[in-house]
Amino acid sequence: MSAHHDVLGMAREQLSVAAKYLDLDAGLHQVLSKPMRQLIVNFPVVLDNGEVMCFEGYRVQHNSSRGPTKGGIRYHPDVDVNETTALAMWMTWKCAVVNIPYGGAKGSVKVDTKQFSRREIEKLTRRYVTEINMILGERSDIPAPDIGTNAQTMAWIMDTFSMQKGYTVPGVVTGKPVDLGGSLGRVEATGRGVIVATEEAAKTMNMNLGGAKVIVQGFGNVGATAAKIAEEHGATVVGISDAVGGIYNPKGLPIAELTNRYAGREGGIQEYKEAEKVTNKELLELDCDVLIPAAIAAQIDESNANKIKAKLLVEGANGPCTFEADKILHDRGIHVVPDILANAGGVVVSYFEWVQDLQNFFWEEDRVNDQLTKIMQRAYGQVDATMRQHKTDMRTAALIIGVKRVADATVRRGIFP
Repeated sequence: MSAHHDVLGMAREQLSVAAKYLDLDAGLHQVLSKPMRQLIVNFPVVLDNGEVMCFEGYRVQHNSSRGPTKGGIRYHPDVDVNETTALAMWMTWKCAVVNIPYGGAKGSVKVDTKQFSRREIEKLTRRYVTEINMILGERSDIPAPDIGTNAQTMAWIMDTFSMQKGYTVPGVVTGKPVDLGGSLGRVEATGRGVIVATEEAAKTMNMNLGGAKVIVQGFGNVGATAAKIAEEHGATVVGISDAVGGIYNPKGLPIAELTNRYAGREGGIQEYKEAEKVTNKELLELDCDVLIPAAIAAQIDESNANKIKAKLLVEGANGPCTFEADKILHDRGIHVVPDILANAGGVVVSYFEWVQDLQNFFWEEDRVNDQLTKIMQRAYGQVDATMRQHKTDMRTAALIIGVKRVADATVRRGIFP
């Protein structure tokens, strides 16, 4: 995410829009616009060559009126406390939109993981967790993977936290490896949820996902899974990209082969030869029915929103459309399924993982996927109904629902003391 993009401003602006519809009390609006806790830590790590390097990290908890806070941990050179706060705020609305009992949080460390060895990243992770462990806990704040982190990172976090407690606490993080208390279906959850949202949207638009042309920006966990499941549902994935760039073939791309043979390679998926090479920017403007931006924020802005050809845009990433782009897409009649609904599948299955950890009782994968689909379909229906009721767009409708649920919980609980 480019540091110049004011994501916290964007998040607060979205809150203001919802607040107007809800006639939110000024004091309550103020409470919801600020994070309840921001922790900034600076900590040393001894590198493999014996040198000491200092890193800056954050953990922001936005709101806990509906339950413990929940949110990913991001390792990226461009993170800062404002971006982390915006992401925590979005997590609050996201959990409320799909109606699971969490508030929002987010964590990050300013680091380019490509510059460090696995052992250095492990040491960084364990030290970062030790610096923020006083606010973590299976009943207080539960991290998960995000950009630059994965199941292995979560295993280290769980182990570190458990060592300090004196017993194993599997529920302190989600997105863990399955053999350490992770949930079946968790890795695929966000991408699967994106496709459930796409299918629900297609129904309301009289569009059939079978035979539809789909373009996915981003070939990380979310993008690759969404592409794979879209293909299973009969769609043709005609374009896809990763950090290096994209490929396009109007006849369709072989997702399984791309995942197995080209993902994560130095030259990226552009090494696949039976397709036209395109840039990430060009990919977004190509001809398709469904566009799924599943990379990083602010990819669609006032400069290219007029050139989007898709009829349906489903946000796999967080904040891929800027505030200005939203207005343009809405005016052009392009249906946008917002991030706080579209990519909520990850936190829904994180919630299932946590429930399984607290009970020490684990579900079969079918149960996870069925429950995920049910929750996503219900949430989509509620957002769709709110959109029609207020004659607005999908994002505003999702925010209205999310903000209202959090505001109601805050009012019902009362302000301490």
